[in-house]
Amino acid sequence: MNPYRSSLYIAKKFARNLVTAENIFQKSCYRNVDFKIKQNSNITNAVMQLSSLNIGCLAVVNEENNLIGVFSEGDFINKVASQRKNTDTTQVKDVCTMAPNIIVAKKTDSLDSVMSKMMFKNLRHILLVDDTDTKFIGMISIRDVVKEINKKNKDTITRLSDFHIGKGGFFGSE
Repeated sequence: MNPYRSSLYIAKKFARNLVTAENIFQKSCYRNVDFKIKQNSNITNAVMQLSSLNIGCLAVVNEENNLIGVFSEGDFINKVASQRKNTDTTQVKDVCTMAPNIIVAKKTDSLDSVMSKMMFKNLRHILLVDDTDTKFIGMISIRDVVKEINKKNKDTITRLSDFHIGKGGFFGSE
């Protein structure tokens, strides 16, 4: 067998199996949920949206749909409720965590990169943005990341089992 063809085959196979943040989002149960809130919305609307969607954070966007921050349950507890701010007059932009102090995933970030970013700040959700600008695409939860890791581990176990019973090498029973 031609060694260059073999290397090319392996490279193509690896590229097909690389899981990106965009791949994770496309499989997410949150894919069709609107996690955005406009920066000038009041806190009452933000809390109603959190409650109705049963989620823990919202992406704060400006009028051009560019991500400018994130509003979380923690922001509400620490910056609104504990300080007894009026939820009808306080705007989301006044209490949310603003960029650049937020951690985001880019569409082409790998599964490992997304997981590392989430673990670094103990995040349950990470916002997904376009690679070229700050356009908000969606949100990835820790549940989505764990599902992908489990799938990846299952594939590895299958390959190793196939190798053990003589079905082939690293690429298993294709």
